[in-house]
Amino acid sequence: MLNELIEEGGAALAYGAVGVALLALGFLVVEITTPGKLGRQIWTEHNRGAALILAAKLAGVGAIVTTAIAASEDGLAEGLASTAVYGVLGIVIMTLAFYLLDLLTPGSLGATVVGEEGQTPTGGMAPACWVVAATDLAIAAIVAAAIY
Repeated sequence: MLNELIEEGGAALAYGAVGVALLALGFLVVEITTPGKLGRQIWTEHNRGAALILAAKLAGVGAIVTTAIAASEDGLAEGLASTAVYGVLGIVIMTLAFYLLDLLTPGSLGATVVGEEGQTPTGGMAPACWVVAATDLAIAAIVAAAIY
């Protein structure tokens, strides 16, 4: 019983480490694809658009990682590897979708969702933020369904 608990606890720690690493990668992707410093925009300047985009990206990565872990039937090493691969694939596909959306819409999408030009006349969040967030969540759902 104790050995099983230690073994399963170790697996949970390993999956958690992979998940945290993938969430950090998701953060970096948003940091790179949008202008300015993301942390300052969200925590200091209270930029709602930046917060929504980051939250959707992290929720999407979390859904992909959760599905990959739940679908994992092989050993721990194979499960960790497949979780990492599916997580990275999800982030790559979300990033490609962001750039495709940027190509299809006027202006710079990154600047629109986090910059001053993304503010509405009343100072609210640009509607494009919702589109980017929905796109990230839809991509995550597609990748999660493909895994399962």
